[in-house]
Amino acid sequence: MKFLRNNALSLTILGFFMFSFTFQILAGWKVYNEERQERHQSQVGLVSYLGTDHFGEATFENWESEFLQMALFVGLTSVLVQKGSAESNSPGKAKPEYPLRPDSPWPARYGGWVRWVYSRSLFLALMSLFLFSFSMHLVKGAGAYSEELGHPVTPWQYLFQARFWFESMQNWQSEFLSVATLSLLSIWLRQENSPESKPVNKPHHLTGA
Repeated sequence: MKFLRNNALSLTILGFFMFSFTFQILAGWKVYNEERQERHQSQVGLVSYLGTDHFGEATFENWESEFLQMALFVGLTSVLVQKGSAESNSPGKAKPEYPLRPDSPWPARYGGWVRWVYSRSLFLALMSLFLFSFSMHLVKGAGAYSEELGHPVTPWQYLFQARFWFESMQNWQSEFLSVATLSLLSIWLRQENSPESKPVNKPHHLTGA
């Protein structure tokens, strides 16, 4: 029970992810078979659908925007501020440095370039996930587009198609809007006990949690 209590947030969010991802698969499978039926092609089974470009394109085009959003948010909040926002460092004030302890992460205790990389590892990991998802969206999207056209389209050719950038930008803009909305609304609105909110009694003009 202690494990569930200590990991309740991650487990709950992962539960929401699995629920929605499962229904994405089932709905996508149905849509894909309907499209194949219109083209007078044979139906594919559920397991086979998971290996299709249709499934891969739909999945990775969304993942890329999520990882880009998080990477930029982590990176930009380390150098830029928004006065009054719970999602920002305070203007003109350096973030306090925690002293080294025996149980500090070993890269922090090692120092040098290892500590430098570790101190930026969250941003680097998220950007790596974005680049992977972006690449997979490009590859799978080219495959799905080829199937629709009836002739092969390479990922390089697909990169210059308006469809690819329409798929990307419709997701990117919504992610940037949601981050901006959270950053600005947290200036004036509160959610008690949430680390994404300032304390209820804290004045609007003061920044951070």
